[in-house]
Amino acid sequence: MVTTVTANGETQTRAEAALDIATSRRRGGRSGGNGKGPNGGGPGGGGGPKDGDGRRRDWSPERYRIGVYVGLASILMMFTALASALIVRAGLPSSFDWRGGQMPSLVYLSTALIIASSFTFTLAKSALKKNAEGAYNLWLGLTLLLGLGFLASQFLAWRQLVAQGLYLASNPHSSFFYVLTGLHAVHILGGLIGLGYLFVFTRRGTGTDADAKRRTLTDVVGIYWHFMDLLWVFLFLLLFLWR
Repeated sequence: MVTTVTANGETQTRAEAALDIATSRRRGGRSGGNGKGPNGGGPGGGGGPKDGDGRRRDWSPERYRIGVYVGLASILMMFTALASALIVRAGLPSSFDWRGGQMPSLVYLSTALIIASSFTFTLAKSALKKNAEGAYNLWLGLTLLLGLGFLASQFLAWRQLVAQGLYLASNPHSSFFYVLTGLHAVHILGGLIGLGYLFVFTRRGTGTDADAKRRTLTDVVGIYWHFMDLLWVFLFLLLFLWR
């Protein structure tokens, strides 16, 4: 009879211990416990939800592309409105004060520089596809230098206009010239910031995730930079033909 009581007591003790362990495990899973789990710091964690390939779900290349397209659409509308205003103003019968004069010679140089920068960026993108790190950095750095050269030549072109006695308020054509080229220069400066960040990022980032981001950023900056190139060619022809 005593043996039976003892056995039942041991059985009850073991059952209570198993119940305590199960309860503690449930509480640990709900509260995060020691940080291990799907979103913890353990083997299954990484600080946030991830996709099947191990990348974070909040990293989406399409977000960057859609963002740059939306930004370029707004820029295009602004310059289209200004270009339309220039054409209408130049065609008015009362436009006797429309004196375009001679284009600054450095404008031709800046045009050549920005066209060349598009070619060098294309070569940089091609080198990235081939995993040629040295060539990629070389062509990307050259693109950055050509962009800086474009801004410098634009500044000198404005000084040429000042030397001719043409200022912002001298006549309608000079006003449009300063406004259009000035706004374009501001957007080129934004592109140079993107190129500079991309140039620095290529030297810091390592790993599969960093490589994917670099390729996406290269695509996005390339779209922006080529757009600025085409926009400048359009502005150059506009200012040249409607003098």
